[in-house]
Amino acid sequence: MKEATYIPFTAKSEQDKNLANLLSEGAKLVTKTEPNTLYWYALKKTDGSFGIFDFFPNEAGREEHFAGQVAAALNANADTLVDQGWDKGVVANITNSAVLSYKEPSEYSASATQATYIVLNAQAGKEQALEALLTGAASVIEQTEPKTLLWTALKLNNNTFGIFDTFTDESGREAHFAGQVAAALKAQADDLVVGGWENGVLSNIHNFEVIAEAGK
Repeated sequence: MKEATYIPFTAKSEQDKNLANLLSEGAKLVTKTEPNTLYWYALKKTDGSFGIFDFFPNEAGREEHFAGQVAAALNANADTLVDQGWDKGVVANITNSAVLSYKEPSEYSASATQATYIVLNAQAGKEQALEALLTGAASVIEQTEPKTLLWTALKLNNNTFGIFDTFTDESGREAHFAGQVAAALKAQADDLVVGGWENGVLSNIHNFEVIAEAGK
């Protein structure tokens, strides 16, 4: 797993259920038609907005996804369902990133119900240190957090990083934020992250409900 994509978007007025249904059907299409989309999550944020987070083995897998049936279905329905339509409401919001490290769900894991995305901006000159901290965290998650299903450290550009993770339930998320990796990030946030722990980490947390998923 080397590449990731995140797309946030908002439903048009009174189209929330229809958009959620489209995304749920999209998960089935990913499973049937996209072997190179390793993980695909349809998300709904607490403010009612939506998103898609997906992961690929390489850039070719990402290109296949955007040329595939799920993207085509969203494109065809975006003018009806998505605020600002396809170009401004979907495509303009695409963020691609490289996967630095990850912990995958086990074959026997329960389905994810919750997800979190955090964007971190490195302090000047601390980019490598923050990248090293995030890269090394996956093995700790693997050993200590059974309710954290997928955990990924991401690099958006030279000084911007992210963490995307999914959980069995809310207790899994709470355990994660009380865990060793969160503690290590908190201890070093003032040195490594613009805004420190409060303004650089906590204020950049985006929590989601997982409304559909596909993949391994």
